[in-house]
Amino acid sequence: MPREFEWQEETLGAEDFYRGDIEDLLQDGAWQEGFNEWVEYTTLDEEHVDSINDQRLFQAFDFYWDPSEDRLRFDAPRVPDEWQQEHPIESRDSITRSLIAGELADLGHAVLEVLEGYLDRNDEDSDYGWGADTYGTRDE
Repeated sequence: MPREFEWQEETLGAEDFYRGDIEDLLQDGAWQEGFNEWVEYTTLDEEHVDSINDQRLFQAFDFYWDPSEDRLRFDAPRVPDEWQQEHPIESRDSITRSLIAGELADLGHAVLEVLEGYLDRNDEDSDYGWGADTYGTRDE
């Protein structure tokens, strides 16, 4: 279940939050497009990105459909308290867990924007298969 999600009557029965469908879109290119955009402006260097990858934080993102707000959302992974001890890097004095957390949130927003673009294309008869014809209404 998403981290900051509150169950409401209309969310009962929607436990998967369309994660499988969103995962398909991510694999179809949304993740790579968002990641490439993020890499262009992130303040993290290659060593930091490698360290985050080693920690498997990129794989820990959770993208889902929030039925109570009828929109896509994401939870960025939490940076472990012991991150700097487990993954020392030369420039770690200049980087903090909060900076990394902020950069991961920026990555999540970049990928979310790409996902929204994929979904918007569905409104123009795209092949992504996300919409009322596939899922009907969300009144569960």
